[in-house]
Amino acid sequence: MKIALREFVRDDGTSPYREWFDGLDPQAAAKVATAEYRMSMGNTSNIKWFDGIGEYRIDWGPGYRIYLARDGETLFILFGGGTKRRQQADIDNAKALRDEYKRRKRQAKKGGK
Repeated sequence: MKIALREFVRDDGTSPYREWFDGLDPQAAAKVATAEYRMSMGNTSNIKWFDGIGEYRIDWGPGYRIYLARDGETLFILFGGGTKRRQQADIDNAKALRDEYKRRKRQAKKGGK
């Protein structure tokens, strides 16, 4: 089953995920891009789910993480990334972004902004 990956974009047009990704060195970016491809092809074996957040673990370098959430069965929303060292702060940030995403989605269904 293929999975669509979408970056969460804030109201101001910024993408926390893209900002994180663009700051990676070329080797790390290649590892993360490979992880994105694997997820898009339905390989979710490296994702640990908890509290409505997924943490894709990359066992390389400082232990990169990609934070995401499900929206239905075939869509993942990418919130950001980090390393093992900043794990709890990154999880907290991903949860806040997930809540913002859900709130905006509810508002859109109601027809408001």
